[in-house]
Amino acid sequence: MSILNEISENLQRGKTKIVKELVQQAIDEGISPKEILEQGLLSGMDVVGEKFKKNEVFVPEVLVAARAMNMGTALLKPLLADDSAASVGRVCIGTVKGDLHDIGKNLVKMMMEGKGLEVVDLGTDVDPETYVKTALEQNCQIICCSALLTTTMPVMGQVVKEAEKAGIRHKVKIMIGGAPVTEAFCQEIGADKYTPDAASAADAAAAFCREIA
Repeated sequence: MSILNEISENLQRGKTKIVKELVQQAIDEGISPKEILEQGLLSGMDVVGEKFKKNEVFVPEVLVAARAMNMGTALLKPLLADDSAASVGRVCIGTVKGDLHDIGKNLVKMMMEGKGLEVVDLGTDVDPETYVKTALEQNCQIICCSALLTTTMPVMGQVVKEAEKAGIRHKVKIMIGGAPVTEAFCQEIGADKYTPDAASAADAAAAFCREIA
């Protein structure tokens, strides 16, 4: 089995220590950081994402796989800094104003990082202006809004309006999600994409970034 396959397999099992050792070994063997990232870490996280979608693994397994991935990418980051092709795109994510739930948001963030996206995490209770300001300053292609309360869902509509006001609506996609959110609501407020789960959100974000690129 190639070392990249070993990295992928051990990441899927959440073997953080082994993943870290194998990534270092691959670096020492002269394998390019981009290859280690894409064919080792990201391919492993892809498998976890697919299994999560099919309910074959659950949140705890995703968390340990993500931890293993973060350990591996920490070693690669300094080496990838010169490689502009390393990042698929940049996303800012947060739970909307008035809502303090963050488990779903954190899961989406991990899945997106697992697709090679850079994620700027704004935390919870985020007002519409902050999303737009961050998207502008950090050059994000996507704004992701999460809400777990029906009472905070209307804030997502305000984010869309704020992006229009700032004149960035043509170049920044707005994605929404959370338990009470629906496809009909997404269309009603004029957002670009609703996804029912974290793995689908990551797939959609990566697809958007590829389109824009």
